[in-house]
Amino acid sequence: MKKETQPYKLGQDPATDAWYTAFFIENHLDYYAYPDRVASPEQVRFMVCTAENERYYPCSDRMFATIMKREKSQFLRKKYEDVLDRILSLIDGQIEDEWDKAFLKSLIKTKYKHETRDGLMIPSRLEKRFLKIYMDRTQIEDPYVFEKTQRNTRAFQVLNSEAFQKALNHVDDAVLLSSPVTLNEIKERVDYLKLRRLFALSVESALWEADEISQYTEQDYLRLFGRRLTGDGVESLWQFLRVRREEGAPIVPQSKKILWLADEAGMVIVDLAIIRYLAQLGHKIIVAFKDGPLFTKVDFYDAQEDDVLCRELEGVLLIKEKCLGKNELVNIFKSDKNVMAIRDGTRENLNLLLASTTFARVFKEVECVISKGSDQRRRLFDTHFQFTQDIYSIAEGENGSASIWYKARHPAVIKFSHKDLEKKAQAIISQMEAAKRKGMTVIFYSGIIGSIPGKIAMAKKIMSTHTQYLTDQSVSTFIINPSEYYEPGMDADDLMYMWEIVQRSGLIDIWRFQTYDDIVKAFQIMKTKIPPEWVGKDATFSTGCTKEMKIALEVQEEHREMQIIGPSQEKFLRREEYGVGKMYDSRLSEVCLP
Repeated sequence: MKKETQPYKLGQDPATDAWYTAFFIENHLDYYAYPDRVASPEQVRFMVCTAENERYYPCSDRMFATIMKREKSQFLRKKYEDVLDRILSLIDGQIEDEWDKAFLKSLIKTKYKHETRDGLMIPSRLEKRFLKIYMDRTQIEDPYVFEKTQRNTRAFQVLNSEAFQKALNHVDDAVLLSSPVTLNEIKERVDYLKLRRLFALSVESALWEADEISQYTEQDYLRLFGRRLTGDGVESLWQFLRVRREEGAPIVPQSKKILWLADEAGMVIVDLAIIRYLAQLGHKIIVAFKDGPLFTKVDFYDAQEDDVLCRELEGVLLIKEKCLGKNELVNIFKSDKNVMAIRDGTRENLNLLLASTTFARVFKEVECVISKGSDQRRRLFDTHFQFTQDIYSIAEGENGSASIWYKARHPAVIKFSHKDLEKKAQAIISQMEAAKRKGMTVIFYSGIIGSIPGKIAMAKKIMSTHTQYLTDQSVSTFIINPSEYYEPGMDADDLMYMWEIVQRSGLIDIWRFQTYDDIVKAFQIMKTKIPPEWVGKDATFSTGCTKEMKIALEVQEEHREMQIIGPSQEKFLRREEYGVGKMYDSRLSEVCLP
């Protein structure tokens, strides 16, 4: 049984703490040193569940432990040498001029000595730096573009060959009709057989690496389809995709949102055949490509420039924005597009610390992640970290099998789908409608909740104290205090999405924005002096309230009788956008860094 890795926590030893911090800085993975490049801790928590005071690292536990021990072990040295050999082989294979070749090799070897001297570098980060040096010095935009094109072409020709199509649609009557007794059961069996065959085929690298594949016959493909599927995720995946059920379970069609982490060129053509079939079954699939060139990995530029891949992606929504908001993403999910493609924001096998905001939000919103290939598997499974979604990894297994591994999401994950939030919003709207039927005045109270970092509990107390005061002072009023509806696990994205539905319902009579006098009154009622962080504050300090003022003005255009009370709209100028996953403005991060 695998020994559970204990997370490293700062405060154990000054020297070790310094080495630990240097590890993140030297790998350019420290948010506080590189806030414009590295994801904030809040964004990382969209994807990874970490223990208190623990930081996620994008490498295996074995690699991290080796680096932390400061031992230049054979394991680490071999990984470094593999990176060096790969880059030197690239130079030998593509650079013809002997002087240029000698220069590049010397440059890489010089950098190699420098970067590996202390043993702090993660090998994949070293590889990325060397590949960038090579591309910058040679001005070759993508060293493997032609090989990737060949791979995609081979795979495309295979999937469209007569022999393959006959094999894929081959039916053994005894297998198909042995147990199904209804048309629905027959369809379910067909879906299962087709997907099983395609998943088995998707790890067969000969399809895109060898020209001999063009000579394959129907029997050759049937042999490939018959390869074993191994691993603890096989049955779980079929049940998740609704193509296999436990005996006696009813057929319940249910659309799932899936994040598909693409891997190799060529392989992606088979992946897309699977994805299109899943889309026909009603699922929504978001395909994540690399942000740019990484050897033979398929990237977002390939999705736009490779003729074969473009043909296979026809009709797929290509999302180029790297920083989509929650509302924008939900609207895309609600569209009639069942297949979408995004860039993951990185040029590495998988590095969640450098992933784009769009990728992080998609990761948070889907219902499972399907990862292809062994490189990404190591990042997801050779680590003690657990994630916010169920993970399925599909890669070539032992003895020619196709292995499907499963890693359940962390049990502490609390997830609110957009449908959950819409139901909560509708429940509040129902309360508002009931109040209106009784002749009550509906008041929505917008105030500071999360805009003062670390003071959410006090903010909620201030809001509740003052709304209770208003209720006691008024007759026949129904006052909505947003702080009472906050639930653990909700982030700013969730709250704004839910409240905007409520706010645009047209049922608000008075929209009141918190003033400093409101805060003063609340502290007077609590018989407490005003702490310095609350002095002079009002709704204009809140990012959420700033957004809500814009919504209020738009709502007032449609419902002219609605009153807006509080600071004048001209004063709502200080705040712009939440930091990703934060309850406060992104610009406040600079003053809140430790």
